[in-house]
Amino acid sequence: MHSMMINTDMTTAHEKLTQELRRGVLVLATLSQLDQAKYGYALIDELSKRGLEIDQGTLYPLLRRLEEQGLLESEWNVEGSRPRRYYQISSMGEQLLQVLKVDWQELVGIMEGLLKDKE
Repeated sequence: MHSMMINTDMTTAHEKLTQELRRGVLVLATLSQLDQAKYGYALIDELSKRGLEIDQGTLYPLLRRLEEQGLLESEWNVEGSRPRRYYQISSMGEQLLQVLKVDWQELVGIMEGLLKDKE
């Protein structure tokens, strides 16, 4: 019984920590995929195909926040069956993406070194 409780606790902790790690990369992932205008569902689909799941309740607030920060631009497209808001990285977003890519690569290198030391 006690080992089962520990296993459940570890599973819960693992799920929460994994969610935190994934949340930390969503800005970088989102910016990296918006060099061409996409609407939200297309972005969700693209990220999912690449192995990064994100739900609408997370993505749309993120897109609005990035637009408010000047990192994305958006416009409505009313052609087709229903209006869709298309998002694309702004010039400031593109500059920040380049900096974030370097930061990301440095962090990955650091973490690989830290984790390799524990093998």
